[in-house]
Amino acid sequence: MRHLKRTAKLGRTGSHRNRMLASMVCSLIKHRRITTTLSKAKAARSVADKMITLGKSGTLHHRRLAAARLHQDEEAVKILFTVIAPTQKERRGGYTRIVRLGSPSGKHRAFRQGDAAEMVILEFVDVPVPEAPAEAPAGEEMSKAAGKKSKKGEAKPEAKKEKEKETAPTVPA
Repeated sequence: MRHLKRTAKLGRTGSHRNRMLASMVCSLIKHRRITTTLSKAKAARSVADKMITLGKSGTLHHRRLAAARLHQDEEAVKILFTVIAPTQKERRGGYTRIVRLGSPSGKHRAFRQGDAAEMVILEFVDVPVPEAPAEAPAGEEMSKAAGKKSKKGEAKPEAKKEKEKETAPTVPA
């Protein structure tokens, strides 16, 4: 019998589950909002609330405990202790909320395409979500290398010059 065993196993081993939850909480700290399944959100919520409780005290010991639980993600720990925890100073718990995706009436919920798992948003209660970075205008494709082709199929001018140099016949003088 599993009396008093309330850990959600999520179909994973203990170490895999702890790493996954730590990664989810780090993403939540960095982005202030994540989209995931309902069962994972419920499991990650308790870890996130415990991390904020550590962050509210702000001692070196609690910073090290948070770094150990989040598996040494120093950027997330820094954001937790300097940005998120101070905004939650007056709150006595319940730092996160789970919002079910779908229609506001609740009749039509959002489900994942592959396995029909219910999708939710996990976010902090009093922490504003930073705006997403501006995206490139539609229709333009960005390429990293100079030799890649653009959307219209033409090579970039630098790539054309390099090709001309390579294919130009060399005349001995």
